[in-house]
Amino acid sequence: MTPDKQTRVLIVEDHQVVADGLSALLNTQRDMTVVGHAGSVAESADRAAELQPDVVLLDFRLTDGTGADAAAAIRRVAPQAKHIFLTREDSDVARFAALESGASGFIHKSKAASEVVDAIRTVASGGNLITPSTVATLLNRRRQSESQRESLTAREKEVLRLMADGVSSREIAGKLGISYATVRTHIRSLGAKLGVHSKVQAIVKARELALLD
Repeated sequence: MTPDKQTRVLIVEDHQVVADGLSALLNTQRDMTVVGHAGSVAESADRAAELQPDVVLLDFRLTDGTGADAAAAIRRVAPQAKHIFLTREDSDVARFAALESGASGFIHKSKAASEVVDAIRTVASGGNLITPSTVATLLNRRRQSESQRESLTAREKEVLRLMADGVSSREIAGKLGISYATVRTHIRSLGAKLGVHSKVQAIVKARELALLD
């Protein structure tokens, strides 16, 4: 950016307190200004079309979709805008969605305020915070995840979903019309395939693999 030109930032965040805090932070910087705020995917497209921002800060979880949905909508009306995801979401699914949406950065909300400011400056000047090594790592993890998903049988997925709903092993046996011993066998198989050692870990891993809603 030229010295006399401020970076125009649009914040897409469904928590007003967070949006206000970000606005207060960014508006103290001499080289950037917050031109607006949107709290949903639908609103983000309208605001971007109206304001034509240089950089968009997006949360990943929004009331009517994801930050990736908002990025796609914004790109149609403000193709010049660069996107940075600023979110508490820390899953590979979210990171890959951001990557596929064409984002230039993905920052966890636990990072220092100075890192957010620096990220905006870097991206506004044409830089990219998502490195080739990060992309390679995500692609490798996606291949591993797909392999794990494909290794599960339909019955194992049923058992996993019921476990996630808090159904006990004996209740699962009754619901599926199979023996308790068979349920235990499925759970052991799930542990081996997912590389976990407890029901809780299996459920967490299943959510990471997008096997559960």
